[in-house]
Amino acid sequence: MLDEAREAPSAIARLLALDGESYAALGASLRDDPPQSMLTIARGSSDHAAQYVAYLVMARLGRLVTSLPMSLVTLYRAPLGCDGLVSLTFSQSGQSHDLLVPTRFFRAGGARTVAFVNDPASPLADAARWVFDLHAGPEASIAATKSYIAQLVAGARVVAAWQGDTVLQHALDALPALLERAAAQDWRAGVDLLAGEDRLLVISRGLGLPIAHEAALKLKEVCGIQAEAFSGAELRHGPMALIERDYPIIVLAPRGPAQSGLLALADDLRHRGARVVLAAPAGTPGSVLTLVGSDADDLDPILAVQSFYPMVEALARARGLDPDAPRHLAKVTLTR
Repeated sequence: MLDEAREAPSAIARLLALDGESYAALGASLRDDPPQSMLTIARGSSDHAAQYVAYLVMARLGRLVTSLPMSLVTLYRAPLGCDGLVSLTFSQSGQSHDLLVPTRFFRAGGARTVAFVNDPASPLADAARWVFDLHAGPEASIAATKSYIAQLVAGARVVAAWQGDTVLQHALDALPALLERAAAQDWRAGVDLLAGEDRLLVISRGLGLPIAHEAALKLKEVCGIQAEAFSGAELRHGPMALIERDYPIIVLAPRGPAQSGLLALADDLRHRGARVVLAAPAGTPGSVLTLVGSDADDLDPILAVQSFYPMVEALARARGLDPDAPRHLAKVTLTR
């Protein structure tokens, strides 16, 4: 897991160097014939990448994006309309039945189907009209790392091509070097503060929330910690009742419109007695973990998860667990 997480910068450099014409062509298609509706199809870490891309599309392009409950197609056989639809499917292996069936259904109905997959010879790649190889290389670890980061970057690359946004594209091009910096950040304080915990919350908001969901999944997956992710706003609608003295909470506060509210929430939680592990840019009062910034605020969450992965791997080992052999899990999950 650690080796593959550290391979992410080179994988992203490879991804950004390839398939430029395909990204440009999809961007032109989306500009010339804007979608009437959009949805994402994904599970697990891939679904967290889909959430990030969906938020980016909604925030930058004003197009609503729905996350498809796949059982609508695989179990309920719902007569979903395909006119003007663009579907975005995210997968590391491209093999799961409940990704393939909806993608084939929408393509047969005339939708524009797009797949982001790490295996261009997979059934999913065959099912979709537009296929974007993640170029992450073989990923043996059960816990996805570099393929997840590649999904985030590939989705952001589509948005940049759709908008014709050269500023965002240049910021993407600068990511590999920044990912190297992010991977080298010293987050040992997080290991020290969380090694003895069996529950915690991970809080963020906006484009940071999908990263919080990914962090909570990894904390469950490789550390055996019952971690839940919440929006900073949603925390106040019920979950706040959980907070007691020394309750551990990770707050991810990258730059952007949501940051000020997250920093204020971190202060509030400290006053309520919680043990707050704040991840924020260097110089932020109260920060415990340092976040690296990009040339575009919208890409900062990608750098945050690059810093998180080595920490969570070390945290698993500090808890006496093998992060490369999570209990009850397999690399490819075939759900229906």
